[in-house]
Amino acid sequence: NVVFLQKLRNDRNLEIKYLRNLIDSLNICLIALRNPCMGRLTSCLVKNLEKGKLVMRTESFSSRHVLQALPKLPVPNLKDTLDRYLSCMKHLLTEEQFNKTQNIVTQFGAPGGVGELLQSKLTDRSENMANWVYDYWLNDMYLNNRLALPVNSSPAMVFPQQNFKAPIDSLRFAAHLISGVLEYKTHLDDRNLPADYARGQLAGTRLCMEQYYRLFTSYRLPGPERDTLVAQESSVMPEPEHIIVACKNQFFVLDVMINFRQLNQRDLLTQLEKIVKMADNEEEQLPPIGLLTSDGRTEWAESRSVLMRESTNRDSLDMIERCLCLVCLDDASGPELSDTTRAMLMLHGGGLTKNGGNRWYDKPMQFIVGADGCCGVVCEHSAFEGIVLVQCTEYLLKCMIGSPSKLVRAASVSELPAPRRLRWKCTPEIHKLITSAADKLQRMVKNLDMNVHKFHDYGKEFIKKQKMSPDAYIQVALQLGFYRCHGRPVSTYESASLRRFQQGRVDNIRSATPEAFAFVKAMTEGKNSTSVEKMELLKGAITAQTSYTRLAITGMAIDNHLLGLRELAHEMKMGKLEMFKDEAYLISNQFILSTSQVPTTVEMFCCYGPVVPNGYGACYNPQSDHIIFSVSSFHNSQQTCSAEFVKCLVQGLRDIRDLCNKCNADCAATEERKGQTQEPKKEVRLLLANRP
Repeated sequence: NVVFLQKLRNDRNLEIKYLRNLIDSLNICLIALRNPCMGRLTSCLVKNLEKGKLVMRTESFSSRHVLQALPKLPVPNLKDTLDRYLSCMKHLLTEEQFNKTQNIVTQFGAPGGVGELLQSKLTDRSENMANWVYDYWLNDMYLNNRLALPVNSSPAMVFPQQNFKAPIDSLRFAAHLISGVLEYKTHLDDRNLPADYARGQLAGTRLCMEQYYRLFTSYRLPGPERDTLVAQESSVMPEPEHIIVACKNQFFVLDVMINFRQLNQRDLLTQLEKIVKMADNEEEQLPPIGLLTSDGRTEWAESRSVLMRESTNRDSLDMIERCLCLVCLDDASGPELSDTTRAMLMLHGGGLTKNGGNRWYDKPMQFIVGADGCCGVVCEHSAFEGIVLVQCTEYLLKCMIGSPSKLVRAASVSELPAPRRLRWKCTPEIHKLITSAADKLQRMVKNLDMNVHKFHDYGKEFIKKQKMSPDAYIQVALQLGFYRCHGRPVSTYESASLRRFQQGRVDNIRSATPEAFAFVKAMTEGKNSTSVEKMELLKGAITAQTSYTRLAITGMAIDNHLLGLRELAHEMKMGKLEMFKDEAYLISNQFILSTSQVPTTVEMFCCYGPVVPNGYGACYNPQSDHIIFSVSSFHNSQQTCSAEFVKCLVQGLRDIRDLCNKCNADCAATEERKGQTQEPKKEVRLLLANRP
């Protein structure tokens, strides 16, 4: 294609993009040669090349085989991890604590010692598994956690406030949303999602897509000691063809395929209208069973066992656990719908008196459509990371914004069967369990201290002009804000994606670096420090943050490595080693500041709760000219206050901006003076040169 080749010659970026996709395609071809089952590869590949497509839909083939083309997660060097661990912890400990920890770490890493033995076993494990840390990490981060899912574990995306003028408007929105979900699910089923590539540091690296295929096919099953992430990958069980709609604490089965045809938006709206009428029938209303899923995981596992005694309950549970997702049609929650209020309603539903029972927290995707325009999605986090949630929800919102609602009466299924209400047989024991769960949820509602703040002074464009990473800059600002608020540094968590590797999830960027500590001390206590000195410390803190981020995304951070060594010691029945009983190790894993960057290209924001009772959850979304912060803590902690932390954070962001502006102005003035002094010298040289 001469025209296409001419475009490539004239556009270097286009040429690089095409070559990258061509290399991807050749890699897939090599895999196909080893895997004859991927027979439809060749024809699809040829068609794409003939059409001159730049984006090769390599994910449309077997994701399992594509996964094998990614590198395995490496095992870091033991000495490097132990050295970094000491460096990360020194300024967070007293001198006495650090000296004790240093001796323990030295003994653990001694030649021929227990550390080297565990490192050897971990290396063996990595050779025999696709990802040596995946199971350890999943259990430690999520499945072993006994806390209730709302607030403590499940994050939420808050959509733009919708302006529903009539009750039917919210149902139209829901029908449009479900239609988008079904379209996205079709892309997943056909395996034709375009591949993700890394942005930011080490941009362009191909990423693992496995998490996307758990969005609508997984379920978190409660257990007495450990939950199970159930993935519906069996070829024996039929693909789910229904959605569960929650309305007034009742659950309804909405079949999206009838007579072998997918329902269109008009059909979906018709079915939703029927559901609302059925839910309004007070004679048919059943107890709010969904409240049980908001309980602690052990308590919910016990309650589920009680429910399972009745066949009716077993059938209802099966329908919920196998559904694509939930759509929760919420009642209006009150007159005030600030960003902060909407964030809290997404996280916990407002408790029993509002929409707290209109949920089923074990499902990965729960789309919330409030009659008052309060909309969003709550996700069960064990199945996938935030970026996957963002990509899916952005697709849905862009689809809804870009295409008008298709509510024409075309090709409608005649005589649609009514949606089915899920039935429950509730004994006095179950009623008591529901009451107990409702009380706990209500306490959680009262305890959550949420503050969503839109910082409008500047955004990531200003930060980029300083030639600094926006994420690193904001992380340093969070350290400054926390230190100004509480007068001490603490263990800080920032998630770093490991999707460059097979089955990659996340590791931790330890943002409370020694360099950040030096900078925040200079900004808060260093009255004698000059602006130049403070700027050098800021640059040092940014560099340290950026360097640790690179370590984390390339699999060289310390947290997953130490977790792997700890879990192997447990498996080998070594008992609890001194290394992992040490106070420093406990402090290192008490993430009083739990942070995450969740950027979006659509007007929405993410929020979640703290991970420790005396901590903060701090999610941020940097935009070109502003930054959205969602800060959470608990009212019953005497050590935290979300409003106070946000106030200190805002002051810190302004102080860093002022420092940058002052140093830029001083630098410009210096350059100007240099230019002025050079001009007279030039004139003198010309005069001397012209003398006889």
